[in-house]
Amino acid sequence: QVQLVESGGGLVQAGGSLRLSCAASGRTSSSAAMGWFRQAPGKEREFVAAISWAGGIRRYKDSVKGRFTISRDNAKNTVYLQMNSLKPEDTAVYYCAAGGQVTTLGDYWGQGTQVTVSS
Repeated sequence: QVQLVESGGGLVQAGGSLRLSCAASGRTSSSAAMGWFRQAPGKEREFVAAISWAGGIRRYKDSVKGRFTISRDNAKNTVYLQMNSLKPEDTAVYYCAAGGQVTTLGDYWGQGTQVTVSS
């Protein structure tokens, strides 16, 4: 089992920045790839970003490219999502996810952290 704990959410004005963190514990060898999803009220959960174990593969949702950056520190078993130039439409609960590959995230989920962007 892998446990994922997110932190770093909050309220920010449009144009501002936030950095989300997700700390993994337990059988972290099962979480080679990690990433972020988000779910806005009344909408389905959607993919945001993913990163492979060594960081050589990174994937982003088109609407966040150039604004969000995913990174990881394997020594700390932590993945980060730096979010810049935030927009009100980025408002959502952000979930950390882990899996074997960047295309198969979802074996493990965190509890979510709220990000609210005011206009």
